[in-house]
Amino acid sequence: YFIKNAIEEWGIEYVMLVGGRQGGVFKERWLMPVRYTNLDDNSNWETGYLSDLYFADVYKYEDGNIVFEDWDSNGNGVFAEWTMRAKDTLDLYPDVYIGRLACRNVWEVKMVVNKIIEYENSNPASQEWFKRMVLVGGDSWPDANDPYYEGEEEGKAALSYMDGFEGIKIWTSLGTLTGPEDVINAVNEGCGFLFFDGHGNPMNWATHPPHDEETWIDGLGVEDMSKLANNGMYPVCVVGGCHNCQFNVSVFNLLRIYEGFDEWYQYIWKGEISPECWGWWLARLKDAGSIATLGYTGLDYFAIGDYDNDSIPDCVQYYSGFCNVNFFKNYANGVKILGVIHANTLIDYINTHDVMKDNIHCKTVEEWVLLGDPTFVIG
Repeated sequence: YFIKNAIEEWGIEYVMLVGGRQGGVFKERWLMPVRYTNLDDNSNWETGYLSDLYFADVYKYEDGNIVFEDWDSNGNGVFAEWTMRAKDTLDLYPDVYIGRLACRNVWEVKMVVNKIIEYENSNPASQEWFKRMVLVGGDSWPDANDPYYEGEEEGKAALSYMDGFEGIKIWTSLGTLTGPEDVINAVNEGCGFLFFDGHGNPMNWATHPPHDEETWIDGLGVEDMSKLANNGMYPVCVVGGCHNCQFNVSVFNLLRIYEGFDEWYQYIWKGEISPECWGWWLARLKDAGSIATLGYTGLDYFAIGDYDNDSIPDCVQYYSGFCNVNFFKNYANGVKILGVIHANTLIDYINTHDVMKDNIHCKTVEEWVLLGDPTFVIG
């Protein structure tokens, strides 16, 4: 009840959770608590995922009265449940602006805080590099019958809102995305925003060339991030891709051989042995990387084709594409505080889609996390 009490006693509007996972072999050990959902999307990949929205969704309406939202409407002690047998009805509207610095030690805290202060004191909006927007994408669903290159369509839609910004298109269809060096070179020249849309895991981001499902083109992995040299020119990064912001990963997962070989190998195959996840690694880099990263803690679902027949690619209207694109729309509408943009985008999603009738809509809202300072002013 601490956040609820802080709202009611101190009138707070922003909450920054500071702390990530600090090891743990038999049981995860956290410097700052986390909440896992219990939504089973029938993917056979995960039956739950991290959701910081839990800490922001403090209230709900019950019989016309405002009451505490505990994410356990059926009272069975299982939070944010959505399975074949049971389902919690959730409010999901954020009541505070939430963000997390998933720091694992004091050194990381000092480094990230100094990086934020450096950004705020440098007046980035007055500098040429800030007006560059790097767009990284390709054909996320490379089906011959699908006319859209989803990662690039989302980039086009996002850029359409960003008046005055130069779009640096690192796309497979243009031949400008051939590997990590293309992304690194573009970021090292400086940019105010960095937008990836494609496929990911906690250690890597990649995509496909047009209509070529067999070929993968890496965009950026955690092993490449040491080559970033954009000192003092830190973008806000929005990443579309599965698990890029799954901030519970740890090298300690390598020690979980006691769970059996098959389970142990899953940690390796899924990229869950990374010291830190892709999104947080990018944000906590010293003198490089992003100033904050927004992405997904679980499987990132995106739409394909134009099944609603409105001549707009569905990938920009539904699921992760809605969040990714509308983040930039909210920025263009004059909102400059990062946590407010994040919250407003979630509210837009909930108001547009019936999130309690479609578990993938619900999952998209729950898993979209801000790894950064929610009070941070862009530019």
